[in-house]
Amino acid sequence: MTVLEETYTLSNGVEIPKLGLGTWFIDDDKAADAVRAAIGIGYRNIDTAQAYGNERGVGEGVRTSGAAREDLFVSTKLAAEIKDYDAAAAAIEESLTKLDIDYLDLMLIHAPQPWDDFRGGDYAEGNRQSWRALEDAHKAGRIRAVGVSNFLRHDLENILAHGTVAPHVNQVLLHAGNTPEELLDFCGERDILVQAYSPIAHGTLLGSRRIKTIAEKYEVSVAQLCIRYTLQLGAQPLPKSANPAHLRSNADVDFEISEADMTALRTLDEHDYGEHAAFPVYSGA
Repeated sequence: MTVLEETYTLSNGVEIPKLGLGTWFIDDDKAADAVRAAIGIGYRNIDTAQAYGNERGVGEGVRTSGAAREDLFVSTKLAAEIKDYDAAAAAIEESLTKLDIDYLDLMLIHAPQPWDDFRGGDYAEGNRQSWRALEDAHKAGRIRAVGVSNFLRHDLENILAHGTVAPHVNQVLLHAGNTPEELLDFCGERDILVQAYSPIAHGTLLGSRRIKTIAEKYEVSVAQLCIRYTLQLGAQPLPKSANPAHLRSNADVDFEISEADMTALRTLDEHDYGEHAAFPVYSGA
């Protein structure tokens, strides 16, 4: 069994494939080809977001992939700016319409604050409103699982204290050189699966000499080592690629990182995101 066939089980019993395809920065007119290529290789977990602007293309790729809908796991995210029940409910329906795949396997609140105030003001009530809209769509069978993204402990505690459904997932920035141990422990204790977007730090780790040295020990690429690292943490990585060769390579991670090397990767400090530091999630906030 390869990693593409392996799954985690969410707290509500829904199975989610261990390796997913991230689609950030894949244009809408190229998304269908990327999704079809990934599914053809064996990927069954596809992640998008309203903010990516490619839900239509992702949905087309899913519908025309030749794979049965029930064999695929498709996620999207509610725009971070939406902190109101009615707006959230309308946006959920809009995503379902754009994707045109009958139902969603997972939908997340993209961030606890709007992007222009990331890690800024208090949006606790707005998050409760948006979460209630997700809960209602979940209870209606429109979404199989619900979760959040970029939520810190206090953001999660707000939802856990006021919601009727606990988040099934928290998608965060997690990679070798940036391992939020306390958040991982908090989510693990509450049976919230951690998803790792940018497990290769949006590609910036490819130039890390320290990580390359460890990768050479296993005769694997830096990308493969980084993906394997997140898997061994018990997280679910979402590497982004539209290149079939990279898609295959990213899934070829059937090796074991030693405990000593896992410790070394956990304790690395790799926060230089270069030009990508302009994005809120890489800003260090």
